[in-house]
Amino acid sequence: MELRITTLIENSPDDQNKLYYEHGLSLLVETDGKRILFDTGQSGDFLKNSEALNISLEGLDYVVISHGHYDHSGGFIKLVESAYQFLQLIVGDEFFQPKYKAVSEDGYKYNGNSFDEAFIDQNKISLKKVKEDMMYLTERLMIFHHFGKSTDFEIRNSKFFVKENTSFLPDEFDDEISLGIATEKGLVVIVGCSHVGIVNILNTISERINMPIYAVIGGTHLIDADEVRRKKTMEALKTMKIQLMGVSHCTGEEGIRCISQEFNEQFLINNTGNVIEI
Repeated sequence: MELRITTLIENSPDDQNKLYYEHGLSLLVETDGKRILFDTGQSGDFLKNSEALNISLEGLDYVVISHGHYDHSGGFIKLVESAYQFLQLIVGDEFFQPKYKAVSEDGYKYNGNSFDEAFIDQNKISLKKVKEDMMYLTERLMIFHHFGKSTDFEIRNSKFFVKENTSFLPDEFDDEISLGIATEKGLVVIVGCSHVGIVNILNTISERINMPIYAVIGGTHLIDADEVRRKKTMEALKTMKIQLMGVSHCTGEEGIRCISQEFNEQFLINNTGNVIEI
């Protein structure tokens, strides 16, 4: 085994219905002698699940948060309060921009992080804000940032905004980051929500690293996709010859159905408590 990914919390319940689940995502990634917590869910209940699974989160090397939405960063304060030690928090450079969701024609609801940089400073947390397009943690572990727009069908969701001074501007999700793990079988890509488009993300990664993509794990944000986008997404994913699609969180029922049909035995629902070993 080169890589072990444990889904600590996700939208769907575990197979035995014994763990907490919620609209959110948190994965524990163990590889290359490193332990990385990727996202922290919405509430912090991933901590209860780690205890129930007899998984210690002490001594994490990195906490990586894919983007600044509450359902991915909301459990971070609970992690800090738990007194588990970790070396560094890694986020995109734009992570602390206040994020909002349109709830009416001129009404907005806060949709972002429950903590700010002052909280980071007060708790003496080592923070790395990724400015570059690609950053290596080890020879086999890398962070991808700033994804290009190579498709015409992955349209930005018009309900998401960032606040700049007193203005609400469309959220282009420039803060979004993904984790890549090089294995003997190929590159494993871990994504949070893929707001910029899962195909855009994978195309960008393929341009930056000379390695076939073996697996994609996480949220593909097809929940709001129409039939045309789902069809074109499936066509693009198939051309990449991905061997494992482990979808979670914001993929949506129709997205799950489409990926399941296209990938058959190479598909799995990465629900709460699931473990993937590669």
